[in-house]
Amino acid sequence: MRGRKPKLKVIEGGLTQGRCPPAPAWLTAQAKAEWRRAAPEIHGRKLLTPDTLATLESYCIVAGLVRELEEVMGRDGRMIETEDGPKPHPAFKMQSAAMREARLLATELGFMPHRRAAKTQEESKSDDWADDLLA
Repeated sequence: MRGRKPKLKVIEGGLTQGRCPPAPAWLTAQAKAEWRRAAPEIHGRKLLTPDTLATLESYCIVAGLVRELEEVMGRDGRMIETEDGPKPHPAFKMQSAAMREARLLATELGFMPHRRAAKTQEESKSDDWADDLLA
């Protein structure tokens, strides 16, 4: 989207109040570990709302999957022997797709450094119309 980005405003009652919610019980151990790392950060920035919970769950699932697939390839090796000779482990393709999805979800949640820097720059800009002409 080109031009000035709209300023986001906190909607009263939308934030999860109090403590950061625990990881859902149905997540895998790897996904729960990612939840324990990521959820407090989002909660601390007051961005953990009911509509971002599903995005956070999805992010934790794929981040956990990346780690699980890494364990599988660490155990079996990145290349496997087949009738036609050595081939990349099937988990490699799955892991690549999961990493791509994790990156996209992390961007949505504001985990990427360039997203945090953009938010900081937007907050520090003045509302002077002359600044818009130079941008």
